[in-house]
Amino acid sequence: MEDRIDRIKKQLHTAGYKLTPQREATVRVLLEHEEDHLSAEDVYLLVKEKSPEIGLATVYRTLELLTELKIVDKINFGDGVSRYDLRKEGAAHFHHHLVCIECGSVAEIQEDLLEEVEEIVERDWKFKIKDHRLTFHGICYRCQQKHAEEQNQKE
Repeated sequence: MEDRIDRIKKQLHTAGYKLTPQREATVRVLLEHEEDHLSAEDVYLLVKEKSPEIGLATVYRTLELLTELKIVDKINFGDGVSRYDLRKEGAAHFHHHLVCIECGSVAEIQEDLLEEVEEIVERDWKFKIKDHRLTFHGICYRCQQKHAEEQNQKE
């Protein structure tokens, strides 16, 4: 984790910012909960456990800065809540998500599924793509299994 914090510190420094204790607390929470797709409020509550003096506005400002610098991606799964996801190091693109419309679980696909689509869009529409996001909304395997079990019990 310390290596990753050092690299983020360098990214901030290159952009003219410092890794203040408040920013570091926020980054540490994001690193510790990398798979959780936390909202700003979630991040704030976790930061507050470690550093009670840090306010919600500071966490919001830090998340927005990290988003601007492409250290963090701000995502919305259609429920009106922005969530923050650390960008994988060296990733050319944002990763894809599978969102279960029943239980709300979120799975990630690290593989870039849109390379061919990007080539077509750039060629046919003369549109230079910088990034893309893909979210599939459906029913996860666990919920499908639950439905199948419920159906079997009715029969």
